[in-house]
Amino acid sequence: MKFLIDRCAGHRLAQALREWGHDVVESRERGPDPGDRVLLEWATEEHRILVTMDKDFGEFIFFENALHYGLVRLPDVPARTRIELMANVLKKCAADLERKAIVTVRGGRIRISQTPI
Repeated sequence: MKFLIDRCAGHRLAQALREWGHDVVESRERGPDPGDRVLLEWATEEHRILVTMDKDFGEFIFFENALHYGLVRLPDVPARTRIELMANVLKKCAADLERKAIVTVRGGRIRISQTPI
């Protein structure tokens, strides 16, 4: 899978995804933070699943019908558990992510949402 990792999600998570064989780009590699809308545009244009801690991406997608190529939201997930939780998401939700799902992990629970086409 291809991922774009938001700064807030962390470099260690990006490294783990690379070690697992995924194609990963970190937003920090592209310079200063361009803003959330631009990150979502980059991910969509490059067919990458955006991984973030931010909550506002869901608002862009669900309320503004912003285009996307999949989203993993890890709000309030401590850095020490992100890698383990992401491994669990990939194990349980890979097929959903390939169908451009929005996956939210909160309190150890995984919620999968699809946007209308």
